[in-house]
Amino acid sequence: MSQTNILLEAGTNELEIVEFHLDEQDEGQEVYKGYYGVNVAKVLEIIRMPKVTEMPEVRHKSVLGAFNLRSSIIPLVDLSLWLGKKRVQTGEEPKVIVTEFNNVNTAFMVSGVNRIHRISWEEVEAPNSYVSTMTKNTITGVVKMDGRIIFLLDLERIVSDLNPQLGLRLDNGIDWDKTKQYRALVADDSTVIREMIKDLLQKAGFSVEAFNNGKDAWNRLCSIKDKAESAQRPISDFLQVVISDIEMPQMDGHSFCKHIKEDPVLKKLPVILFSSLITDKLRHKGLAVGADDQIAKPEITYVATKAIALIKEAWGQ
Repeated sequence: MSQTNILLEAGTNELEIVEFHLDEQDEGQEVYKGYYGVNVAKVLEIIRMPKVTEMPEVRHKSVLGAFNLRSSIIPLVDLSLWLGKKRVQTGEEPKVIVTEFNNVNTAFMVSGVNRIHRISWEEVEAPNSYVSTMTKNTITGVVKMDGRIIFLLDLERIVSDLNPQLGLRLDNGIDWDKTKQYRALVADDSTVIREMIKDLLQKAGFSVEAFNNGKDAWNRLCSIKDKAESAQRPISDFLQVVISDIEMPQMDGHSFCKHIKEDPVLKKLPVILFSSLITDKLRHKGLAVGADDQIAKPEITYVATKAIALIKEAWGQ
């Protein structure tokens, strides 16, 4: 899969998704296509079904085994089985989407790959609680397109559930200095990750406001700025650091960071981007929008220590 120009751009509030489908069968034995999508930035390539070797003692039946791709051993997950769907084998040969995020390669078997779409994050709706519950919280966004619904999958959630060692973990062995209180604003569309970041920061002596998308977080920052200006006080009296995911409905983390750094009052706020998309290939995008640091998931404990260091550097606190 060739690199597209969007991987070189930052702050446009756009993304490209690979749309694919699963041929599924409902309880009434009706066969239908379920449409799904994943961010192009996480896709290494799309290949034909490889020769798979079974793996011993796998935790979930959806893990079909592993295969060798250019000297890398990559596990293969049957996405239908993971989602609890009954996949139907049609005349179409299954395709395999090979992904890379959090410095881990994983492959997902799907019924077929349709095309790539370039869309604005404003077109991505957050899933309602019913959809989230029905899909094991593996849906991060919903896109309505050409008379069909495309569900954006939270592949990180799937991978961390299959291998908990790859998930976010708090280091409870750190003895945080709570003699100082800090204020942080957090934006992340994953309820689980948002609560983990909030929990970690509170243990480290932070008070935290959390939002599930960049647009709501930006609106809150504007109200904090107005409050500071009305009181003729510095913004640091109300907030000292911002921590943001990159992939979020309505406004992504790069656009959110760009808004902050272009604002004459807010630009001094340290911004940490915390995302599975922090890779050597994509780190330049965070630099382009002025991020003060970029931390790859799942290094969550480092978020708090780095946030404190940036606050001391920016505000002398």
